[in-house]
Amino acid sequence: MQFVATERAKQGTGASRRLRLSGKTPGIVYGAGETQLIEIDHNNLWHAVHKEAFHSSILDMEINGQVTKVVLRDVQFHPFKKLVQHIDFQRVDANTKLHTSVPLHFEGAEESPAVKADNCTITHILTEVQVICEPALLPAFIKVDLSTLTSKSALGVQGLKLPKGVTAVVRGANKNPAVISIKLPDVAPVEAAAAAPAAPAKKGKK
Repeated sequence: MQFVATERAKQGTGASRRLRLSGKTPGIVYGAGETQLIEIDHNNLWHAVHKEAFHSSILDMEINGQVTKVVLRDVQFHPFKKLVQHIDFQRVDANTKLHTSVPLHFEGAEESPAVKADNCTITHILTEVQVICEPALLPAFIKVDLSTLTSKSALGVQGLKLPKGVTAVVRGANKNPAVISIKLPDVAPVEAAAAAPAAPAKKGKK
């Protein structure tokens, strides 16, 4: 994806407020050189930040006719208005590995034995995973095939099929956090009662 930005000279709360009133969003670009102050047309940016690729791909940022490779690092939204208040980008160095998040695309759940045969409910616990890779190898998304799941299956981050050269990053004590959960259907009360053995009849008094 490509977007156009403009250099800005002024910084501070007042300058940022005036930018937003004029339909612009203040931002910064850092890494692989000096930090650069930028501004972006808000309407164009608003549509861009709602696209998955804007968050997970290497972007082409055009400033003064020159294109720089960047990745999105942070977006600050207004608490209740449809407004991007500030945005941060990091320059991409072709010789330096990236540490970023990649979305997970799930497919095949409806065809799995867990759903078709056992009527299980499959819930996505993770929707993205952090990875480390060279910029040229960064995938737009990671496909997760659920078509072979059974009611007894388990899938953690270490079980994901990652592209060559891409390594998952896991933080914390749990080195293989669950990606999905599989829940068996609840037994209806009527069915449970029918399945339970009948209690022996009590003998009446003579």
